[in-house]
Amino acid sequence: MKKSKKNPKVDEFIGKSNKWKKEYGQLRSIVLDCGLTEEFKWMHPCYTLENKNILLIHGFKEYCAVLFHKGALLKDSQGILIQQTENVQAASQIRFTNMEGIIEMDAILKEYIKEAIEVEQAGLEVNLKKHTEFIIPDELQDKFEEIAGLKSAFEALTPGRQRAYILYFSEAKQSKTRTARVEKYTKKILDGKGLKD
Repeated sequence: MKKSKKNPKVDEFIGKSNKWKKEYGQLRSIVLDCGLTEEFKWMHPCYTLENKNILLIHGFKEYCAVLFHKGALLKDSQGILIQQTENVQAASQIRFTNMEGIIEMDAILKEYIKEAIEVEQAGLEVNLKKHTEFIIPDELQDKFEEIAGLKSAFEALTPGRQRAYILYFSEAKQSKTRTARVEKYTKKILDGKGLKD
């Protein structure tokens, strides 16, 4: 495969990085060897194939990572893919904490990238849970019965907004906290707004 050309926005991103500068450079070099188009999306280096997102490189306090957009469809023959958070359904990461780890994983990382490209070329899609598969907490159901129009306002929200509310309300362990959360966001739901709008 031919090496892809570098995107100046990624040069700038790596140049400004304080924590993972060398690691980003090494990951970038590995990914560019795989023939993907280097772009800059969501404030991070993103690599695409025919305008379809394959992976991105990002960093956190404890680690930097390659995030595969359809990681859930990869075989993960090495058992190294990590689900970023419990609510992420499609993407998976391979995490690194130092340069040596990246260098050691060079060939394996390229295998995973090749598989991610094949998944995209095959047109495979992750079967995401529909918002209806998420259980609406009793405290929200109670509010639907109490406040006229709340249920229809909730159902008019995009599936992603509905899911965000359901997950946020449900993650509270106590009913009292779930009720307080529902009450706090009732007006936003009635106004057709999402949790973070």
